[in-house]
Amino acid sequence: MSGPYVEVRFKRGRQQWYANPAGIPVEVGDRVIVRADRGEDMGRVVHTGDRPVLPPGEEENLFETVRAAREEDEKVLLRNRAREEEAREVCVSRIEARKLEMKLVDVETQFDGNKITFYFTAEKRIDFRELVKDLASTFKTRIELRQIGVRDEAKRLDGCGPCGRRLCCSGFLRGFSPVTLRMARDQHLALSPNKISGVCGRLMCCLAYERDQYIRVLS
Repeated sequence: MSGPYVEVRFKRGRQQWYANPAGIPVEVGDRVIVRADRGEDMGRVVHTGDRPVLPPGEEENLFETVRAAREEDEKVLLRNRAREEEAREVCVSRIEARKLEMKLVDVETQFDGNKITFYFTAEKRIDFRELVKDLASTFKTRIELRQIGVRDEAKRLDGCGPCGRRLCCSGFLRGFSPVTLRMARDQHLALSPNKISGVCGRLMCCLAYERDQYIRVLS
């Protein structure tokens, strides 16, 4: 039996906590339908519990779990994935046509089709209002363009790190903590960018994992 809260993972590792006041019986690994912004979304349960991992007071603002997913919902999910591929092609072509200095990273369609989110990276602020109009007129739904950083890009695209294992940000990290060169120095590591940088081009998150132990041993 699940607890009054469930944490749900969506496409590309996006995770969020939801209330489960009706006590809908779901377990880790089950797909569920949850309330979303102006509609419903679908994801997979990764945690259940009596209390979400959130700052105090934010539990009151959580969306609710609607129901366990059914077999026909999987077919909707497959159609959404196909729609995302179409949306990606259209968006890339419009970016090129409008000569916008931005890179499309990923596309995510809300389960009920009421919203399509386009994730992109850019070196500077982009005026994408006309692009939004292009996409809205094509797909006849709400369009959201969300700018993300290079670490978030790596998290969404997934892959393997220099260690040969899956990227930590895609596998288990809930958020990004500051990582500094001091952490590499404390472990007597070579400060070559090729040695201490991840696939995102930033300092590897794992530099922070054993820092305290190295400080105790080397001091």
